[in-house]
Amino acid sequence: MLNLAAEKSLARLLMIGSSFISIFVVWGSVTDPVNVTKLLALGGVAGAGIAITVSFGAKDLWGNYKLPILLLSLYFLTVINSVIQSEAPSSQLLYGAYGRNTGFVTQVLLILLFISSMSLSQKNSFLKVSYGILLAGAINVAYSLWVIIFGDFIGWNNPYGNILGTFGNPNFVGAYLGIFASVLFAYIVKPNLSWIYRAISTFLLLITFFEIKDSHAIQGIVVAAGGISLVGFYFLRSKFLSNVVPILYSAFVFILGMFAVFGALQKGPLTSLIYKNSVSLRGEYWQAAWNMGNKFPFSGVGMDTYGDWYRQLRDDQALINPGPNTITNAAHNVILDQFAYGGWPMLIAYLSIFPIVIIAIFRVTSRSREFNFAFISLAVAWICYQVQSVISINQIGLAIWGWILGGALVAYEKVTRSSQVIESKGAAASGKLKRSKQSFGISPLMTGFLGAVVGLLIAVPPYSSDSNWSSAVKSGDLGKIEKALVPSYLNPQNSQRYAFVYQLLEANKFYDLSYKYAKEAVAFNPGSFDAWKLLYYSQKASIEEKSLAKENLVKLDPLNPNIFDSPQ
Repeated sequence: MLNLAAEKSLARLLMIGSSFISIFVVWGSVTDPVNVTKLLALGGVAGAGIAITVSFGAKDLWGNYKLPILLLSLYFLTVINSVIQSEAPSSQLLYGAYGRNTGFVTQVLLILLFISSMSLSQKNSFLKVSYGILLAGAINVAYSLWVIIFGDFIGWNNPYGNILGTFGNPNFVGAYLGIFASVLFAYIVKPNLSWIYRAISTFLLLITFFEIKDSHAIQGIVVAAGGISLVGFYFLRSKFLSNVVPILYSAFVFILGMFAVFGALQKGPLTSLIYKNSVSLRGEYWQAAWNMGNKFPFSGVGMDTYGDWYRQLRDDQALINPGPNTITNAAHNVILDQFAYGGWPMLIAYLSIFPIVIIAIFRVTSRSREFNFAFISLAVAWICYQVQSVISINQIGLAIWGWILGGALVAYEKVTRSSQVIESKGAAASGKLKRSKQSFGISPLMTGFLGAVVGLLIAVPPYSSDSNWSSAVKSGDLGKIEKALVPSYLNPQNSQRYAFVYQLLEANKFYDLSYKYAKEAVAFNPGSFDAWKLLYYSQKASIEEKSLAKENLVKLDPLNPNIFDSPQ
């Protein structure tokens, strides 16, 4: 168990840090305002969290949570296995694909967040995690409302025409607002809340509903409806000693839920409200992920390399809908992403973490009928995240909550087994005693700072590289652009940059240089369909090189009859 000072520092870090990850965007100085920035923030928060946890509570953590730590370690090993056995570029395996950044580094940092949140033991600490969800949600609601009324002040490309929040995608912000609405509803109905706070929160909830509708994200509606229904169950359970009312309520919600599921499958009266063509598209993306895991059952295709394999392993039906030239770099299902990346070992290891959290939720629920906002908000938010993860992409700003909340729920169940969660005041005396023993050591604040520095150094390369690339492109100086393509620790590369340079040089008739970078693109990632297409259409490529490129294009996209229609 952490001493009082260390736990306070860790709880504040998880509250403010997790919110910061979800809302942190940078525009102007990078080409990707969302993902490289959130990875950078994740590095700092996870580094600080694990530093405090290990420095002040490693022994107790291992003693209390052997099984969760072993399961997390098993998952970590499957991630390493995926990286080692993949032939994809090392920078892509480590930092993820451009526009996703969910590679090895991200997965490790998420594991560290889970472990850090398991160190919590005080009621206020768990509340702070819930307040972190509310903080990030309130900021997104305020920002989205501003966009709706006045327009967007963030200078990013928005092809959707809907609100993006701080997640860069209407589906992501819709899903997060659904989680936020569920937690906010739990806050509104909790006992002994001042009428002023209840009125303000209710008004905020109504705005949130409006913004979920404005996002046009089905997962936002599904998550909000499901989460609020769960809160309703806990609320009714706290009001009635008999189980009759909660059971009838649950049956009613279940029936409505089944209608919603059938509606998503184009069956039943809710089809017009729920079904979107994107549901059918997801079916094809899921099938491709399933094919990847089955083709490489013991290793998968490699971390964040779904996009390189999608063309090769999609089904015939995908050529009709979404079409031969519609490509994706994610399965739009976090669980199937795990299967595609690491095969059966990673899928099993990832799913093995779920039962310990689910069991924790059931155990706490069975112990008391009290409407406990700290627990209910954590449980409902975690369930909402997992629901949206079945139909969404593993976006860092959302993913952190699945891992932080999972660890917090495991910890909550553990510390409430024999007594109430430790209150801050009650822990003060023991906290002072423990602090006195460590008074000659480094403080939690300084420990967290040092951990954050290490975490930032680990996570900064994609951000540094993207910033450098953005600056070079804006300069219009070919020498700077070429220099930005030289790989180093702080300048990892990706296939998109080679394609950009190739097209720029071809347009300006620098055929020798474009040919050079077409070959470099192929050397960087031989599994990239687009890289081989650059070489195939290069003005300076030899007949033998074009023949080799054609052979690889057919190999990488065997079902597509339109490969050679026109350059992309």
